[in-house]
Amino acid sequence: MAAADALLRSGLRPESLPRHAAVVMDGNTRWARARGLPAADGHAAGGRNLERIVGLSRAWGIRVLTAFVCSQENLNRPKACLAEVDSMMGLSEWLIGDNVDKLSRQGIRLQVIGDSSKQPASLQMAAKQAADATRNNSQLHVMLAICYSGRWDVLQACRALAQEMRANELSPDDIDESMLAAKLATSAAGELACPDLVIRTSGELRLSNFLLWQSAYSELYFTDTMWPDFGADEYLQALRSFQTRDRRFGQQRF
Repeated sequence: MAAADALLRSGLRPESLPRHAAVVMDGNTRWARARGLPAADGHAAGGRNLERIVGLSRAWGIRVLTAFVCSQENLNRPKACLAEVDSMMGLSEWLIGDNVDKLSRQGIRLQVIGDSSKQPASLQMAAKQAADATRNNSQLHVMLAICYSGRWDVLQACRALAQEMRANELSPDDIDESMLAAKLATSAAGELACPDLVIRTSGELRLSNFLLWQSAYSELYFTDTMWPDFGADEYLQALRSFQTRDRRFGQQRF
């Protein structure tokens, strides 16, 4: 109720909120270092904040929330940093497994997207169990991008179409944007697969290979705030910025 009240007090127009918001959750490690804490504590704080943002998104009527948890590029970091990546994976598995019942009660659907071959087997199992348990929920669709990259997503979609052509199920001339989009990792979100708003925290001004196809016409919002500190007020500020944008989708307004 408090979250819904905050939205009403903000003056935002509920009918003009993004239907799909995506977040690049950056700054966990820097947040921890600034406090003299290990990186793992920063990721734990980031995980707790993700739970808060999920709750706010549901309360405010956002239909899809996609969170960039771990990129494929993270897996190529120097060996000294791999313990941090392992920590991110373990935290992701804990967040998924520990929240399935809660998400189910709240009507939230949970899905993990990304290259499953690069995810630990235990994480794959937790992701499958969560997806099966929440498949029919419709209050909010949460997608966690783990071992994900936008280039990988387009590549795996092209490979899927190539396999259909090899099986003589498809002609190259038949392929259009909608067919490729249907093979992307986000396709389960249907008509809401493309984010209206992409938020990146921590002051970095780039997408970092996140939802490259899907964000073609997304509005972008960047903030210097580190992800663990990105709370309700910051989220409302991002939504307020979104409502000031003139979305033309490549068309000229006269």
